[in-house]
Amino acid sequence: MRALSASLSSWGAQPAVVQSAGQGFRLKAQVMKDEFNRAGPVLHLLLRYTQALITQMAQTAVCNRHHSLDQQLCHWLLLSLDRLQGNELVMTQELIANMLGVRREGVTEGALKLQRAGLISYARGHVSVLDRKGLERRSCECYAVVKNEYDRLLPVRLAT
Repeated sequence: MRALSASLSSWGAQPAVVQSAGQGFRLKAQVMKDEFNRAGPVLHLLLRYTQALITQMAQTAVCNRHHSLDQQLCHWLLLSLDRLQGNELVMTQELIANMLGVRREGVTEGALKLQRAGLISYARGHVSVLDRKGLERRSCECYAVVKNEYDRLLPVRLAT
């Protein structure tokens, strides 16, 4: 984490926050800047990603204002799953609460509701999604808006 933060800070970025386990890659900031300045495929990919991320941030602001914590939790779990392989998330309720901007107790209550509904299984920092379609039905429309924008701008065939 320290190395990633140091590399990013030389380009003016904030330290990175790792939300879930997996692989990471380190790249010197100058290499990224040089490739960006070539105005080739990397520039276009980064601009599409930026547009998708701005959509996600704007939609999250709307979601936080107009939808229940239960809906926000479903929305966030689904977006997290979309970026991982499998149906398990390794993260604490405290991390989820920080990402949603709510108290940990609210996440505990929301996770228990989802577990009682048979949608997830939650135990000590491990969330297993048992019924993804059920989570999608319980989520607000914000999840579909963000997912559709990511799929449109960053299709799998383009990203690989």
